[in-house]
Amino acid sequence: MSKVPSQVFAADLISEFVALGVTNFFLSPGARSQALAIAVGQLAQAGKVELTVVLDERSMSFAALGRALGSGSPSVLITTSGTAVANLHPAVLEANHSGIPLILLTADRPKVLRNKGANQTTQQPGIFADVLRLMIDVDAPHINSIPNASNLARQALSHALGERPGPVQLNLQFTEPLSAAEPNAAEVLSEETIQIFQGPQTPISEIDVVVDDRTVAVAGAGATLAAQEFAEKANLPLFAEPSSGARFSRFAIKGYPKQIAGPLGKEISRVIVFGKPTLSRAITNLIKNSEVWVQKSRTHGHFDLGSNSLGFADQINPIGRANDAWLASWLEGEIEADSRTGLVQKVWESTAESEQLLFGASELIRKADQVVSPKKIAAFSNRGLSGIDGTIATGLGLSQNGKQTRVLLGDLTFLHDAGSLNRSGFGDLDIQLVVGNDNGGQIFKNLEMAKTLEENMFEKLFLTPQKASIEQLADAYGWKYFKAESEAELEPLLDQKGFVVIEYSL
Repeated sequence: MSKVPSQVFAADLISEFVALGVTNFFLSPGARSQALAIAVGQLAQAGKVELTVVLDERSMSFAALGRALGSGSPSVLITTSGTAVANLHPAVLEANHSGIPLILLTADRPKVLRNKGANQTTQQPGIFADVLRLMIDVDAPHINSIPNASNLARQALSHALGERPGPVQLNLQFTEPLSAAEPNAAEVLSEETIQIFQGPQTPISEIDVVVDDRTVAVAGAGATLAAQEFAEKANLPLFAEPSSGARFSRFAIKGYPKQIAGPLGKEISRVIVFGKPTLSRAITNLIKNSEVWVQKSRTHGHFDLGSNSLGFADQINPIGRANDAWLASWLEGEIEADSRTGLVQKVWESTAESEQLLFGASELIRKADQVVSPKKIAAFSNRGLSGIDGTIATGLGLSQNGKQTRVLLGDLTFLHDAGSLNRSGFGDLDIQLVVGNDNGGQIFKNLEMAKTLEENMFEKLFLTPQKASIEQLADAYGWKYFKAESEAELEPLLDQKGFVVIEYSL
């Protein structure tokens, strides 16, 4: 009996990815993708890959993003056709703007059924517009025409891990019969030559920039250690966001947003930017009104917020050093304290270097930007588009890297992704969701409309207080639930293991 072409191709393709070093696979069940599901299931059963099966594609895609964010290795996502593919869109947008390698294997009906009213058939090629590094619409496999799996896998990895990493889509058409038990993908892999894929090497550009006592360094998301190294060489104050990877050592200044808005900020004339700074309007205005040089970010793309940058390079080298007095003047700032700053400081201080901390895109990360002390910590946040989408799922994916993980998020961010509380498919993890509950979108109180709208209208349109019970949601999905009213009550709860939700009243 002849082999089913769909299963032959699926086994070849998945085993090719594994042979090239890809091990993290994510799947949401569906009919059109069944050959892919069987192939990756066979490899998982053989212990060759880690497979996470998640009920819905939106949660699955953010979990895959979190896994890739923490590991630096690409995640492969498998979906069926139709709206399943559309549900990947928020995570794909974030991956694009954050330079996170995702490989989407989107199963599809054959193209002859497009625009014919066929069930679960839409225009999947192009659904992600221009945010992909590569999109290939792959014809359905037939007995005498099996797509070249090796070529497809190598192209996908080359673009996902290219000069600027990001999402790739292989849109895979399948016709009936859709699957079979053979060939077994684990047996196909055993015949492959294992060769870990190496991304392309590109020349590094450099610029030398003069620094003086009116120069500062700014580190946004994805800045990495390079920002701190530059500040140290140049003896400069470093304004480093919590998820920059550079907020440590004596050069990282806490309380800088308030200081920039004061007299000291007026003395700045030159800014060296690393990564993608997004948290503070004070930083935004500073960049727009200064001489700016940018060290290009491999992950977060081109940054020229004020269209005033004088130069871009892969590496910026300082010429000269600022005087000690310039750095010292920035170390004298005062920090404002409130219930939110107390929460973020306690969580930050309780997180060890061997652990992980994910910030939701809410008021809390901005408070952290203002007050947390310099500390070497693995801190993350979805700052590509700064959305609250999928924060719980991103945390689950991060925690799959085997480290204790805390997610610090607001109540609306928690409720927005409540469906991702579903633990099914994730096994045993150590993850804490620390929910700062201020009963709505308090962050909007800092924006213009808070001063112009009547109180009732402002609450309805922007604060949007919710009636959902965080405790009952946690219980429904099998998470341990705790509530804290103070820092003293919170501290012992941060030692809890397993799937933990801590509600903190603000």
